[in-house]
Amino acid sequence: MTTDLKLTDLHPSADDIAGDVLRGLSSSPKRLPSKYFYDQRGSELFEAITRQPEYYPTRLELAMLADLGPAIAAAIGPRAHVVEYGSGSGRKTRLLLDALDDPVAYTPIEISRSALTASAGRLDREFGDVEVLPVLADFTQAVPLPQPSRAAASALVFFPGSTLGNFSRDESVRLLAAMRDTMGENGAALVGIDLEKDPAIIEAAYNDAAGVTAEFTLNLLRRLNRDVGSDFDLAAFAHRARYVAAEGRIVTTLESLRDQVVTVDGRAFAFARGEEMHVEQSQKYSDARFDALAAEAGLRVAGRWNDGDDWFGLRLLRRA
Repeated sequence: MTTDLKLTDLHPSADDIAGDVLRGLSSSPKRLPSKYFYDQRGSELFEAITRQPEYYPTRLELAMLADLGPAIAAAIGPRAHVVEYGSGSGRKTRLLLDALDDPVAYTPIEISRSALTASAGRLDREFGDVEVLPVLADFTQAVPLPQPSRAAASALVFFPGSTLGNFSRDESVRLLAAMRDTMGENGAALVGIDLEKDPAIIEAAYNDAAGVTAEFTLNLLRRLNRDVGSDFDLAAFAHRARYVAAEGRIVTTLESLRDQVVTVDGRAFAFARGEEMHVEQSQKYSDARFDALAAEAGLRVAGRWNDGDDWFGLRLLRRA
């Protein structure tokens, strides 16, 4: 096992957090970019969300990776170079690497250097026979992969957690197209998707009784107050998450509880009582909706697995 990880730095452009927030608050309706949820406290709160009884996606996906490991491994083949977009707690990654036949290397791709080195180090300690080759990059664009010391038969992009659903449709197509380029001619992608189901089940997952998701949403304002010097009053906003059936997605907003003015970088933004600011969306998929999305990116669904209730799915994508 290596002690010094070889990190490939593709010098992703730094986030313009102040500019992004000012542009979002100047739009109509107002919006804040969801990518800024994940400061250290936000990441801790999201991990807590995944353990709430109402939040089914993580629980189901973990069970599927554990139960369907042999079937997934057979569909992917031996000696894969596993490439993960983002770097979470590593629970799902461990299950996948354990299931695969002789995985050659693991490359997490992450835009945050601290998150990348922490997760890569954890997995490097656990999987001594899998070469860990982290890449600091923006995975929404095609990423040239580092070459493992042992030749891989194919590249497998792993994008769990239904994260694809947080992007707009156009962004999702661009991301899948970048994935297609990253995985190469003989590669594949294993993507987690949340499926359409009873709206009450979906809404409960984003409005847990313990209020963890509400705290996670409001933490975005706390982060902005710290990092861009805004003066959001957290007590004057409330978390709202509703399922929009016509669009098949959950829309999360922060509702202003009173008329108020918020200052960001010296600019004042007026909020009316009841005004809602868009902070996140989460698309739920039918097979037809997802297949069409993949096709638009030049991909086809080569394998599909659902949990027993058809609440959550894993899809194996290959080039069309």
